[in-house]
Amino acid sequence: QVQLVESGGGLVQPGRSLTLACAASGSIFSFNLMGWYRQAPGEQRELVAFITSGGTTKYATSVKGRFTISRDSAKNTVYLQMNNLEPEDTAVYYCTARTLVLPGKIDYWGQGTQVTVSS
Repeated sequence: QVQLVESGGGLVQPGRSLTLACAASGSIFSFNLMGWYRQAPGEQRELVAFITSGGTTKYATSVKGRFTISRDSAKNTVYLQMNNLEPEDTAVYYCTARTLVLPGKIDYWGQGTQVTVSS
């Protein structure tokens, strides 16, 4: 059973930084990609960033240049470094991992961690 455990959320002032961590129960290289989604109240869940097993990264336009996704294979952990946070970044952030099982896929999700950006 795959488990993803997020940590690092909290309350932060606009312009400050926060780092989220997602610890996986197994090797992160067992997944084809890992990433972060977020969901604000009343909004749909949206992709923030992902990183593939080969190291390719992709970001939502709204966070490009401010957020960085990275990984530490020794710790089986993926990180989301968030800089210059804005109130619009307030949301529950979810870690996700995907395994391709052709012809389909299996997605795993963490429980979510709240990020609130407010003065």
